[in-house]
Amino acid sequence: MRYISTYIIGLIFGLGISLSGMSNPAKVINFFDVAGSWDPSLAFVMGGALLVTFIGYRLVLPRPSGPIFEGKFALPTANKLDARLLGGSALFGVGWGIAGFCPGGALPAIGTGRLDVLAFVAAMLVGIFVARAIIAARQNAELNSNVKRA
Repeated sequence: MRYISTYIIGLIFGLGISLSGMSNPAKVINFFDVAGSWDPSLAFVMGGALLVTFIGYRLVLPRPSGPIFEGKFALPTANKLDARLLGGSALFGVGWGIAGFCPGGALPAIGTGRLDVLAFVAAMLVGIFVARAIIAARQNAELNSNVKRA
């Protein structure tokens, strides 16, 4: 049942992204082009997503039984703005504005078979693996330096 519900949720998400135009890079770039051919329609999509998330958090999190398929909710624990968060957010925003794709919009667009979409997704996956390797190397170096000090 877990996989079926995951598939259905992913299907609804992908359809919503596609129908809203967020998988169309030209529409996304026009949304960011405030001084030019600005298209504010994606602001309504984002506002709708915020509203659904806000209501969902208010209805689902207080449930005493917790999530259906997990022992507890996996919520972020970080509560500070640091260089990693700000840098990642800036990189995400700049990349989204330049390419017109974000991960949520690119994955449903894979079905179009367009080369720019496939190139973006390939570059995104490479970036994910490189970032994970860098983070793991830093953690190992920090762990080794702590062991040598002890």
